[in-house]
Amino acid sequence: MSADLNCHTKLSDGSLGIDDLIVLAKKQGINTISITDHNCQAGNIRGELIGKRHDVKVIPGVELSSTDEETGEEVDILCYLADSPARLEGLCRRNMLACKKASQFMILGTAKKYNVTPELIVKCATGSTNIYVCHIMRALIESGFTNEFYGDIYKELFTKGAPGSVYFKAKYDKTKDVIEAIHESGGIAILAHPGRYSDEFVERMLSLGLDGLEVWCPENTEEQSEKFFKLAKSKKLLSLGGSNFRGMYNEKTLTVGSYITPDKQLDELMSYKAKQKRLRKKAEQENKKED
Repeated sequence: MSADLNCHTKLSDGSLGIDDLIVLAKKQGINTISITDHNCQAGNIRGELIGKRHDVKVIPGVELSSTDEETGEEVDILCYLADSPARLEGLCRRNMLACKKASQFMILGTAKKYNVTPELIVKCATGSTNIYVCHIMRALIESGFTNEFYGDIYKELFTKGAPGSVYFKAKYDKTKDVIEAIHESGGIAILAHPGRYSDEFVERMLSLGLDGLEVWCPENTEEQSEKFFKLAKSKKLLSLGGSNFRGMYNEKTLTVGSYITPDKQLDELMSYKAKQKRLRKKAEQENKKED
């Protein structure tokens, strides 16, 4: 089996609908995917139903935004296989509101610099549950100010701390609280694209109770992927992979399945919760013997 466990749709910052994403996965020979839209679980049920029609297994997922308490840095946590996804809805709503507030500032800032209207930007986000930087860039492309999503204008507008930047940092729930919420929902918490962070930062994130790392993804170099795989293995944590596929909003040229989770690691994900339950039961029995 081939599994791409990080795919985005029109519901967040992807350009393909759920149906088209699943058909593409099938044609690419990808048997398993996870729809991990930002702070949005709405695609999971529909994805599972459409997936069955095309013989593509869709693992329930969501990419949750968080804010690191120490540095203020945004940290994305992937959640898989939540037993009670409804428990995450409050967190998703709060994150959506925080994202919307940040987007409004960036939309207004962009409109002051370039002759694009907020209404056009909203139109470019049709179908999404929020407005993302890719939608602002699409409006600039539609208006003829650039022909690139991630060229000079993108760098001018959205480079953090750069002169003239309109980037506005959203304030999300603390990373520790997001990981706890995932576990309370019966889900599995994975640090997305760890290659964006320092080794010390990744170690600190793991100390918060993460279940694993996104080892194979576009943001990690081959050397980083090898390093994170060894790190996860040494700590008996999960190693997963996904393309972070967003269609025409991809920062690199890639498609569904460009980065995958190997069969062994997929099996470990699917059996992880049962294994953890056995380990907890064993620990409880040993504690009783000591008492």
